[in-house]
Amino acid sequence: MTTTVAGLSTTAATRLLAEDGPNLLPQASTVPRWRAFAAQFTHFFAVMLWVAAALAFIAGMPQLGVAVTVVVIINGVFSYVQEARAERAASQLRAMLPAQVLVRRDGTAVSIPAAEIVHGDVVLLSAGDRIPGDVDFTGTESCTVDESMLSGESEPVPKRPGDPGFGGTFLVNGNAEAEITATGARTRLAAIATLTATAQPPQSPLNVELRRVVRIISVVALTFGGVFFAVSLLSGTSWRNAFLFAIGVSVALIPEGLLPTVTLSLAMGAQRMARRNALVRHLQAVETLGSTTFICTDKTGTLTQNRMSAVEVWTPQGVVALSGTGYAPSASITGGPDAVARARRLAWTARAASRGRAVLHGDEWVAEGDPMEAALDALARRLDHGAGSGAGRAAGTSAGTGAGTSADGDDVGQAAAGAEVTVEIAVDARWPFDPARKRESVAVAGHLLLKGAPEFVLPLCVAPADLAACQAALDEMAGRGLRVLAVAERVLPGRPGTDGPWPEDPGELERELTLLGLVGLHDPPRESVAEALRATRTAGIKVAMLTGDHPTTAAAIAGEIGLLGPDRTVLEGKDLPEDPHLLGALLDRDGVVVSRVSPEQKLKVAQALQLRGHVLAMTGDGVNDGPALQEADIGVAMGASGTDVAREAADLVLLDDDFATIVAAVEQGRATYANIRRFLTYHLTDNVAELTPFVVWALSGGSFPLALGVLQILFLDIGTDLLPALALGSEKADKRAMHRPPERRHLMDTRLMVRVFAVLGPVEAVFEMAAFTLTLWLAGWRPGAEFPGVGVLAAASGAAFTTVVLAQLANAFACRSESVPPWRLGWRTNPLMLKAVAVELLALLGFLFIVPVATMLGQAPPTIAGLLVALLSMPALLAADYWHKRFTHRRAAGPSAG
Repeated sequence: MTTTVAGLSTTAATRLLAEDGPNLLPQASTVPRWRAFAAQFTHFFAVMLWVAAALAFIAGMPQLGVAVTVVVIINGVFSYVQEARAERAASQLRAMLPAQVLVRRDGTAVSIPAAEIVHGDVVLLSAGDRIPGDVDFTGTESCTVDESMLSGESEPVPKRPGDPGFGGTFLVNGNAEAEITATGARTRLAAIATLTATAQPPQSPLNVELRRVVRIISVVALTFGGVFFAVSLLSGTSWRNAFLFAIGVSVALIPEGLLPTVTLSLAMGAQRMARRNALVRHLQAVETLGSTTFICTDKTGTLTQNRMSAVEVWTPQGVVALSGTGYAPSASITGGPDAVARARRLAWTARAASRGRAVLHGDEWVAEGDPMEAALDALARRLDHGAGSGAGRAAGTSAGTGAGTSADGDDVGQAAAGAEVTVEIAVDARWPFDPARKRESVAVAGHLLLKGAPEFVLPLCVAPADLAACQAALDEMAGRGLRVLAVAERVLPGRPGTDGPWPEDPGELERELTLLGLVGLHDPPRESVAEALRATRTAGIKVAMLTGDHPTTAAAIAGEIGLLGPDRTVLEGKDLPEDPHLLGALLDRDGVVVSRVSPEQKLKVAQALQLRGHVLAMTGDGVNDGPALQEADIGVAMGASGTDVAREAADLVLLDDDFATIVAAVEQGRATYANIRRFLTYHLTDNVAELTPFVVWALSGGSFPLALGVLQILFLDIGTDLLPALALGSEKADKRAMHRPPERRHLMDTRLMVRVFAVLGPVEAVFEMAAFTLTLWLAGWRPGAEFPGVGVLAAASGAAFTTVVLAQLANAFACRSESVPPWRLGWRTNPLMLKAVAVELLALLGFLFIVPVATMLGQAPPTIAGLLVALLSMPALLAADYWHKRFTHRRAAGPSAG
């Protein structure tokens, strides 16, 4: 760093936080609760019902007016509660991933929530970090900042000490220290956030699809209302009554509660994902996850544990093997004295070119910063312990001297051999790791110290006599799945930087290096990965590994965990074709490994696979992974180790960085999509039964009595649609969800419509009309004769009403699966469904036997014959559903839902 600022004391920071308040942007002006509540009663369809209620009162039918008003209120309250629950769930999910910032307090670097940053704090920033407030940079290392969100310019802006920075922007490269000058509402970003608070996000594909469904049903309902109005006029009904009934029928058939029910179902799915460490940043991503056909995953931290340990060091003097636990400084060391001395110098050099450290928290050594760099710090500590004797240190000095001495005699080799590892050395300049260079270097006391990928370091070294042995060691380590780093150094002639600034591009310094050796780091695979990969293959999802590692290392890990495909396709980023169609054809297979891949190539991979029709989930954690994550259908970021940039670009954040969590999220996504289809099927079946009496009445020219009235339809919607729909939306992921390939289809596809309009709906409608007609027939009425008395019509209508309710009760259980009958699922496996059915039966009894209510609805308890038909509708519907499922899903079997 160019400058170091001490930072605030904890006491001063606490006082400033109390004075200035938390570092939060002004909250966007949300819609007041009362307005959100009122909106449920003023949308188009609600207004239509209000008009119908007013006309009912004017026409002298107060019971109908009161009933319609009650329906509007119940629907409005239900929708409001649904949306409020969904918003609350989304808010709770956002709060699960608070932003953290590294600051210097009391002279020590500590991580605190970004909301606790105050004016005067010194923040320590690395590539990928979001700047938490307006700042003045006090120290920079090859630092560039993406300010496009403020300026609109896509080119990153270089920053030097004294330059300003702005909250909400991101470090693209390098490292920096900066002093906070403004927080919260006083930042430049706050003014822009206020201006953009009213901007509406674009419609998601699921929202578009849902609105398409609602639009189709609404058009059908309004069209039918118009036809009913015309037929009513032709049959002699007054225009006022005809218009009233047309409006009532149309609105009763429109699924105004569908959108809030879907939103709540998505929120419930997101909460279930969160309990499995998958944090959904956008609710609509829940459904998209269920359609995933291809996953491109990182290796480090996602397939592996990201708990690295240096287990082997190759030097020209020999090999040193280490065996230790975690990041603790103690380890068993095997190797000759000269090799250990050289390895100690190598470890000191690699540590100097790193920022991550192994630190003692309580009784446990943990990684602070990059786990790989923490492993190098632990390596240096272990070799320092192992070389604790005077002989060891003397050997280290001897090994170090051979590396070169500066003109004024300041020997970095002696420092490596004699200094305590825990003492931080003064770094004159640092050139951070870059995905293109794949190395990091520092200038220390006239020396350049460097670590990086062997392919990018070895060509810069003066060719050693044992280059062949070095290459053999590299291949052998990589073949065992070890991540390999090369470490090198050189004496810098003339001490550059003393007469002017250090160069921005280290290329002119990174040459004629002396190779110190290779480090092999082991990162064990996660125990859950092998099973998760088997689950993806069973689910018809292809998986590819995209990693920056050496191809041999990547292939070894992929083979160990079972990812590598049977054709063992291992590619390098530099060999990928530029043509997206060729690239897609090359990668469109399961078990592909792409090594040494750059962020730009990840973006091209995403585009190529999408061109082939895949729904792509792409993981990423780096600052440059943002474009690929945004391009993918589902961007997946790491919550434990990822950068702020990656998390901002992602749709899903893995709180545990585990690949198995992606698979669990896909499973929940499939369950949520299935639930939406379940309650859509349930609702549309009810619509068929509700429409049928009006179709029969209209086709007969009004000569056949109306089995159900407008009020009865409205009460059916309340009594049979609301709670069972919620119960269907809460179905858990079934065990067969990941045993079939993903499906890409409309919510209202041919299969759903056949089931509704050719199976479930007709059965319900036939029994409804049979119960109504049989009651009239047994009372002596025949088609074409005068309508029977009010009592007979009320009993017949009560029989039709009871049939629809009981049939919908059976339908609720039938809709729990598209392939398995309810008795195989278990009648009690959805407790919420049992409660919904119980409430439905109680409502039915109330509608039939509470005299004022039954009178208002124009019905009475059914006769024994009518009740018998109503009861028979349940097994009949379940039988029809069973045979339909057996015919269309002959291979479906087992105890789980479809």
